[in-house]
Amino acid sequence: MGYYPKPSSPRALIADIRAFAQQRSAVQWGALATAIIMPTAIIILFIIDGDTNIRPGPKIIYAESWSAERTDAEIIADQKRDQARREAAIKERQQQFKRLEQKMEKLGI
Repeated sequence: MGYYPKPSSPRALIADIRAFAQQRSAVQWGALATAIIMPTAIIILFIIDGDTNIRPGPKIIYAESWSAERTDAEIIADQKRDQARREAAIKERQQQFKRLEQKMEKLGI
């Protein structure tokens, strides 16, 4: 059988830590504290920042339901109506940008 060392007592452990600590200067203790605190703080800040206002909110998508017996003419009429809505929205957006541009020109920007 192999030789296993005898486990040390808590007193021996405390004495060993004291002897180790007495050999260190205040600068080394400050560097140790900095080396432990800085990465810990960075990790904690990343965890906190990961939960603050960066996730998009839930997006609800509504699907229309049509009857199975729709004719091609009805489908085309719906598509034309949707296209007209899209074009109206685009024109309205363009008008908004034109009004904004006119306001900015008045301000000299």
